[in-house]
Amino acid sequence: MAIDKIQSESINLADNFAFTGTVTGAGGTNTPSFFASLSSSQSLSHNTYTKIVCDSESFDTDTAYDASTGRFTVPSGEAGKYYFCFEGYTYDSSYKQTQSNPTFYKNGSKFVETYFEFQSDQTVYDMYWSISHLFNLSAGDYIEPYYRHKTSDSGALNIEGSSSSRLTYFYAYKILT
Repeated sequence: MAIDKIQSESINLADNFAFTGTVTGAGGTNTPSFFASLSSSQSLSHNTYTKIVCDSESFDTDTAYDASTGRFTVPSGEAGKYYFCFEGYTYDSSYKQTQSNPTFYKNGSKFVETYFEFQSDQTVYDMYWSISHLFNLSAGDYIEPYYRHKTSDSGALNIEGSSSSRLTYFYAYKILT
């Protein structure tokens, strides 16, 4: 079936169509987008929200992620809905984790966090965790990943970077609507 011009008629989308020329307005890309990982382990103080700077970028389509600060900033003209994910691994053989809080900050303030708490009789030396969230963002808004933990002896804990066999990373992409 050839379509020369569609006016006020309906199309049966179950039919096959042969297009010639350029088709516009179909499909799209999920950009801006980025993927960054933590290049080496970072020490985290007990009961303190610490920004995690994933400093090794795999890709960054619009140079909207700053690997030196760990911040994604929505570029001009790119307001919309974004999916963010922050995943990682914490470990220290001498401490017992009792609480874990991966967190997203929006424009410098705590916005959303995941809360894990362990029973007092549980021994948790290592943990893989994740937080994801959908944000409706305007140009200039920025998102940063933070992490807070508690241990039974108030000690520090390490968040592992790519130098270990596990990885901590932060990524996002714009959702097509």
